[in-house]
Amino acid sequence: FPPNSSLYLMEPEFLLLGFSEEPELQPLVFGVFLSMYLITLFGNLLIILAVSSDSHLHTPMYFFLANLSFIDICSTSTTIPKMLMNIQTESKVITYAECITQIYFFILFAVLDVFLLSVMAYDRFVAICHPLHYTVIMNPQLCGLLVLMSWVTCILNSLLQSLMMLRLSFCTEVEIPHFFCELNDMVQLACSDTFLNNLVMYFAAVLLGGGPFAGILYSYSKIVSSIRGISSARGKYKAFSTCASHLSVVSLFYCTMLGVYLSSAATQSSHASAVASVMYTVVTPMLNPFIYSLRNRDIKRALKALFVKETLHGQLS
Repeated sequence: FPPNSSLYLMEPEFLLLGFSEEPELQPLVFGVFLSMYLITLFGNLLIILAVSSDSHLHTPMYFFLANLSFIDICSTSTTIPKMLMNIQTESKVITYAECITQIYFFILFAVLDVFLLSVMAYDRFVAICHPLHYTVIMNPQLCGLLVLMSWVTCILNSLLQSLMMLRLSFCTEVEIPHFFCELNDMVQLACSDTFLNNLVMYFAAVLLGGGPFAGILYSYSKIVSSIRGISSARGKYKAFSTCASHLSVVSLFYCTMLGVYLSSAATQSSHASAVASVMYTVVTPMLNPFIYSLRNRDIKRALKALFVKETLHGQLS
């Protein structure tokens, strides 16, 4: 920061404006987001417990699903608790260190979501296009390596983006028109030159967002070609049903994210962008367990067995 300027402070004060400044609406906002957060935690935790407790679900597809559920829990836990605490304490303040930490973990888990969805698309591609070699190709070592590489890549990207934020200076009081510290918003609010930050941010978005999305599109183009080659209608339905849930999650995640940036670009309203971003930051992680469990017999069976086991254990104890 410039040493002799009254416009700067060593520790600028950040204010999360949230969705509404109306005091009478705060209990409603608190109740809605607390409910969505608890549903997200409970639903994704059930998926993890079901996969870990049932040996029939110890397959690559459910291994990746359990990882996705864990990431969804972490992603919502990065943003929602701070917002709920601010509403409860009637404070909008978030410290500089908290803001940088929130940016780091939000980018980490958001990009991990993208990577896991692309890995799951590759898993479905191998299962449908190369069924005879599935167990050989998707061996435990490869599955673990794919998840590990995703984590390492996303950790390095988050670290780079966070370090880039540290080079920026901010004015005395920074009002963030959002319910959490979002990277793009924070860069735009900086008082110093942001050219390098924007360059790194957009390059990472194209590389780490567009690359996996291209992989998903390629996988599904091959999947569709393979399904069209199946002669029986029953065989086509069975093949498609194995990737229907994943396709639904991919569509929900990318469509909501695309909708957020298109709407913000069209309206130029930060408040509208904050409201729209709830779709992919909160609603999508909340709906994922329902999408994967409602039409999945294996998950339903595992959850039923889990509940029966816990009930019997409770009765015996």
